[in-house]
Amino acid sequence: MTFRVRHTRLPAALAGAMLACLVQAPAQARTLAEVRQLGQISMCANDDALPFASSKPDDPGFQVELGRAVAAGLGLNLGTEWIFPRRRANTVNCDMLFDTVADSKVHEGRLLLSRPYHRSGVALGMSQSESAVNDFREIPKGRKVGVMINSIASVVLGKQGLTTSPYAFETDLVDDLRKGELYGAVVSSARLSYYIGRNPDAGLQLVHAFDQTPDLTWNIAIGLRKSDQALVDEVNQVLGRLLADGTIAAIYAKYGVQHRPPAE
Repeated sequence: MTFRVRHTRLPAALAGAMLACLVQAPAQARTLAEVRQLGQISMCANDDALPFASSKPDDPGFQVELGRAVAAGLGLNLGTEWIFPRRRANTVNCDMLFDTVADSKVHEGRLLLSRPYHRSGVALGMSQSESAVNDFREIPKGRKVGVMINSIASVVLGKQGLTTSPYAFETDLVDDLRKGELYGAVVSSARLSYYIGRNPDAGLQLVHAFDQTPDLTWNIAIGLRKSDQALVDEVNQVLGRLLADGTIAAIYAKYGVQHRPPAE
């Protein structure tokens, strides 16, 4: 049976409205003086992306909890704008983007960056029955490793002559690792940590096998949109206190994630 798609012409007014939505100017975030006057600082997050963020009040994710801690440290309330994908931050008026790669060259002046507060990236998931490797270059040749399709990890492992299997979804990748169909799986370290913490009977372990590979591990910071240096300076002071008193490490630990100090 053949299905035919019917093409219709949108009314001019509706088409124009849709185009205006697509090209609308980026919303402006706020300076320190403006958030002080408002009594609130806001963040952008995905409402269904645990362990990063969630709209569930009792399980908000570490980004939201970090946002609350930063806002409290500034003496402000926290507002949340739910967006997906991340680039939609330009269409709403939020101030902070957590898990922003701490490299100003990447953002080309679009964001001001706080001090780094965590070391993130991808990790190697393995069965607990396998001997852990210290570096991905120690993976035995011929053993199959799952990677996200078209990812940097797939290129890095391919150049090393390792056998890879591409996946479109991390959930499928981890499922196959759990079933023993893969020697290893290269996935987000945060998501893998969260999965292992919620599924202790899965028999999986996380190995930081990419610490010497800059393309696969990086420092993260808070990206501050259209802000000013005064707000960055205040946020940096708060982050310094939260790092020193263990608050950030405790927030990550709630989601099974080990806080890793940023690399120098």
